[in-house]
Amino acid sequence: MIELNYELRFTTPAFLGNAEQNAQWRTPPIKALLRQWWRVAYAAEHGFAVRVDEMRREEGLLFGHAWLNDDQDDRGQKVAARKSLVRIRLDSWDAGKLKAWPAPDISVRHREVKSPVGSQLYLGYGALIFRNGTALNANAAIQSGESATLSLAVPDAHAAHIEQALTLMNHYGALGGRSRNGWGSFSLTAAQNTPALGGAIPLRDWKQALGLDWPHTIGQDEKGALIWQTLAFDDWKTLMKQLAEIKIGLRTQFTFSTGKNAPNPEERHWLSYPVTNHSVRTWGNNARLPNSLRFKVRPAPGESKKLIGVIFHVPCLPPPEFQPDMNAIKSVWTSVHAFLDKQLTRIPE
Repeated sequence: MIELNYELRFTTPAFLGNAEQNAQWRTPPIKALLRQWWRVAYAAEHGFAVRVDEMRREEGLLFGHAWLNDDQDDRGQKVAARKSLVRIRLDSWDAGKLKAWPAPDISVRHREVKSPVGSQLYLGYGALIFRNGTALNANAAIQSGESATLSLAVPDAHAAHIEQALTLMNHYGALGGRSRNGWGSFSLTAAQNTPALGGAIPLRDWKQALGLDWPHTIGQDEKGALIWQTLAFDDWKTLMKQLAEIKIGLRTQFTFSTGKNAPNPEERHWLSYPVTNHSVRTWGNNARLPNSLRFKVRPAPGESKKLIGVIFHVPCLPPPEFQPDMNAIKSVWTSVHAFLDKQLTRIPE
């Protein structure tokens, strides 16, 4: 086993709680995020020609399972479950220190809403609610700047993949509710003689990536990686304002011609679903299509006391139940990429 140690420090508040909905540092969400990015590392190593059943088997043998039908112990006896070979520990499971949401929430304009909206509420709706201003929906938030030591014990044969997944987590990972919008962003800094994280970032032509219906890579086009960054900001509150403005802008560039129970999906439906007051008849109200454009907040390069926002595209095809229209999807995301190119700067990684 190889031991790896990192300081995990949040750069934005994290909506991360226990079963009682109280804020608490916990290892299960970290392990789940590690597994997600391990799949990306696995896909890259296999040239994106992945058989999902084979990948899931390797994942189960490494991280533990209760579903494989062909697993055997050292004596050749069939086993129904297996413990994880990857051990994860936090030096403390402290309660989060953010007990009340800091005021005020910086407002932004939304052309489809009469009054300005709080930028933090817009990006954190659900975890945040409006109660005489933006407020926590539950006592489940960890303050930005809080940190803990994350330790892992990893089998030597799997160490390279795990370290690649940790690199991806450091660059693009976030924990807790509304993490795709940048909440729960964190940094991993090597500690206790652990080597610094590094390595190549998996990239794939984004249109080719639509051949798979699960997130397996970061996209690129003829201009380079589909990764953009903002200018540096003094704190997460002012940075979240810009991220909210960007998200509002890239969504509202697609205007609706129908309302509830539309007979066919429109352009904005392919970004994410559901959309308030704009349902699709054949998709219903329970279908869920996550946005494949994600946000991350990082310390600014060379200015550790400042923060930048990173926006990146993890392209994949919507599930079959959405009856994906490939031409419409390509057209929508081409427009989104062009919008971001006008607003931000691409970064090579």
